[in-house]
Amino acid sequence: MGLFLTLAFLFFIGSVFGWVLELFYRRFFSGANPERKWINPGFCTGPYVPLYGMGLCLLFLIASLENTSWIRDPFWEKAALFAFMAVCMTAIEYIAGIMSIKIAHVRLWDYSDQWGNIQGIICPVFSLAWAALGAVYYFLVHPRILGALNWLANNLAFSFVIGMFYGVFIIDLAHSLRLVARLKQFAQENDVVIRYENLKAHIRSMQEKRAGKYRFFRPFASDVPLSEHLRDRLREMRDEVKEGRDTVFSRIPSHKK
Repeated sequence: MGLFLTLAFLFFIGSVFGWVLELFYRRFFSGANPERKWINPGFCTGPYVPLYGMGLCLLFLIASLENTSWIRDPFWEKAALFAFMAVCMTAIEYIAGIMSIKIAHVRLWDYSDQWGNIQGIICPVFSLAWAALGAVYYFLVHPRILGALNWLANNLAFSFVIGMFYGVFIIDLAHSLRLVARLKQFAQENDVVIRYENLKAHIRSMQEKRAGKYRFFRPFASDVPLSEHLRDRLREMRDEVKEGRDTVFSRIPSHKK
């Protein structure tokens, strides 16, 4: 089976698995969700997180290069492999995080409360978590991935399902980019960065109080326009925003003269 179809399949599996992982993490552990409610995680609306899809493709490619290693000791060979996986995954996380902040003025996640963090985008704790996930992938997933790829090579009709996934994903991505463009416009006008996940949690709380309902797969759906809600929130919390204590917004240096 060609490398392109292999990576397309892995991106599909990794994105969906990452969404499930983030769903439970944000439900039970995330500080962005202090009320411990189910929040649709990630940048997109559907049940997938592209960062994990990219990560799984990268882990597959790195694991496939294992036999080219010059390290002969099996223990240190595996240790170097998992460290390299952690570095690569951390690099992807940093690039995605810094691009979302600098280009879209949106912070998709925030590690500011973690020790040793860099710009709240990456931190040692989560880099170690990436190393652990790399080890789990190598020992438990990679052998089965190879078997799944062999199955896919003999059942190419399943590629139709992958095609459907990408069709929905592209439409969803276009919708999410339009939403982020609206958030970016507001953020630029007010010299703030919008914390994406905190905003979703805040809207959920507001919707449940006002209407008694919440649309899980439409996390930004509200009875009031999003821009109006953001203006009201910023007006009410302006002092907290300036001091960096607000949960939805954080300040950035003003570029206005």
